Amino acid sequence: MTIPVQKRQRLLFIIAGAGLLLLILDRIAFTPLTNWWRDRSLEIARLETNVASGNGLLECADQLKRVWADMASHTLPKDSSQSEHDLITAFDRCGRTSGIELGSIKPQWKRGATDRYSVLECRVDGTGTFATLARFLFEVEKLPLALRLESVELTSRDDTGGKLSLGLVVTGLRLNPVEGKR
Repeated sequence: MTIPVQKRQRLLFIIAGAGLLLLILDRIAFTPLTNWWRDRSLEIARLETNVASGNGLLECADQLKRVWADMASHTLPKDSSQSEHDLITAFDRCGRTSGIELGSIKPQWKRGATDRYSVLECRVDGTGTFATLARFLFEVEKLPLALRLESVELTSRDDTGGKLSLGLVVTGLRLNPVEGKR
């Protein structure tokens, strides 16, 4: 059974047209819809992760508030001279407890990135043996103040390394400073 040439040409023309139509539909509708569907699925997965994270935070909100209140209660006082006095007294007490010789304590106020806090940077110099300096650092870490050790420098002061020099930079946190209010 043979198909006449005109019918064959028409059949090939219809098949080519259908193929072209499917290609155009793929470019115009199917591919963009598939990409949109994939993007939405990724966005939904991201949002579900965020919701789960938020629910986790809500579950432990009371504990986080208690921890923050505890940390905020250990910040330096709002009065700058009282803050300096408290910090110097604390370093002096740590020095006496550990047995190091404190050379100098130099406090300097620095503004925070916002008006909600400021920091008291304090440079502490002292000398002692390795054991006494380690004990001093331990005592500073135990202080109930909101302090952060920024840097610690140890230098030998003799040939045997028995006497060491300590250079310590510590910052103390003060929330809602008086100077920051307008």
